[in-house]
Amino acid sequence: MGTNEKIATTALGTGGPEVGVQGLGCMGMSFAYGPTDETEARATLERALELGVTLFDTADIYAFGRNEEFIAPFVKANRDRITLATKYAIVRREDDPLYQAIRNDRAYIRESVEGSLRRLGVERIDLYYMHRRNVEVPLEESIGAMAELVAEGKVAHLGLSEVTGAELRQAHAIHPIAAVQSEWSLFSRDIERHVVPTAAELGVALVPYSPLGRGFLTGSFVHADTELTTDDWRRTQPRFTGANAAANAELLAPVRAIAEAHGASLAQIALAWVQQRAQAHGLAVVPIPGTRKRSRLEENTAATRITLTEDELASLEPIAAKVSGDRYPDMTFTSAGRE
Repeated sequence: MGTNEKIATTALGTGGPEVGVQGLGCMGMSFAYGPTDETEARATLERALELGVTLFDTADIYAFGRNEEFIAPFVKANRDRITLATKYAIVRREDDPLYQAIRNDRAYIRESVEGSLRRLGVERIDLYYMHRRNVEVPLEESIGAMAELVAEGKVAHLGLSEVTGAELRQAHAIHPIAAVQSEWSLFSRDIERHVVPTAAELGVALVPYSPLGRGFLTGSFVHADTELTTDDWRRTQPRFTGANAAANAELLAPVRAIAEAHGASLAQIALAWVQQRAQAHGLAVVPIPGTRKRSRLEENTAATRITLTEDELASLEPIAAKVSGDRYPDMTFTSAGRE
């Protein structure tokens, strides 16, 4: 597949910005997936822009703000060419790895946005997400506070992450929501029941995170607990360890067969499937695979030009229902239990 062609564009929700049909998740450049070559990671950011990737995704919690700081020079140099997304809501402590909270209250939102603006070195965030929902805080308060940021010019568009279809509908009635970010891949399809049809009805874009199953769908590893470095967060994920990992690896057989038929990689087939969800469900879909290497980035963007046949799609259809293990060790951290 060619690696120098620019990707197509799409509107990020009704009234949202025009972006490349594939974005770039920046989290792994400084958080969660082991050691990073910073020089190569910065070169990857530049290469992404050359290839038409314009949506760059981070969050205040990634490396406790350091991921925002890491991409800040790139953002400053290319401010008018990119759509910058970041998130608030997850609270952790560097001195207590077990601590985790979710805050959606107005005071915290205002504190968070000021911190992100400062670390990113910008006056306005293009897409500001509620990273997780705290159900004890009414959406009227949290979305109302986010709407105030739009009115003040500190944020251009609003997004939600890991919400239910009903929460999306309620939030959208308070202030237009441009995008919903949730896990969506050949291994994770639960959002298709409620969130995706609601988003399609409302004109909200879907931004799939982990479209490559945190790398598992690429075939690059099977047993996270023995193949990945000790500081790699995937070693804690039920799907990638023990008997679950071995069972899930066997599910890649049809992906591998289709990849061989296309002269493509497993990653490209997995991404092509996600990209084609736009046509399957009638809404904008902008996955944000994360990578720190230019070679992987070129491989990923080339996947936007692969079209899977109906027969190929049919052979991939059963995979998600057969996956062993949850997406997270603690699924209360997701919207799954609220649907």
